[in-house]
Amino acid sequence: MMGITQKIVIAALAAFTFSAYSAEMMKKVDFEKVADQYTKVGTISSAGETSPMDAKEELSKKADDLGGSVYVLTSGQTENKIHVTADVYKKK
Repeated sequence: MMGITQKIVIAALAAFTFSAYSAEMMKKVDFEKVADQYTKVGTISSAGETSPMDAKEELSKKADDLGGSVYVLTSGQTENKIHVTADVYKKK
C-alpha cells in the first residue's frame, strides 16, 4: 500500500513531466502493439544528464526536431551520468 508521501511525490513527478515538447516516450511493449502505425525517422541520444527528467526533456526535444511523435528507449546506463538512446517514430 502506498503512503501519502509516496503519492505526493508521484503526483509531483507526473506534473513535472509535462513539457512544451509534443513527442512522448512510449514503452517498448506498448509500442510493439501499434508499431505498424508508425514509421521510424531516426535515433536520438542523451548523455551527461544527472536527472531522469532532464534526460526525458532532452529526448523529447530531439524527437520533436526530427518530426517524431513518439520515441522508444533502446538502451540506458546510469553510472555517474544518465546516457540513453531511443528510436523516434512518426505516424504514417
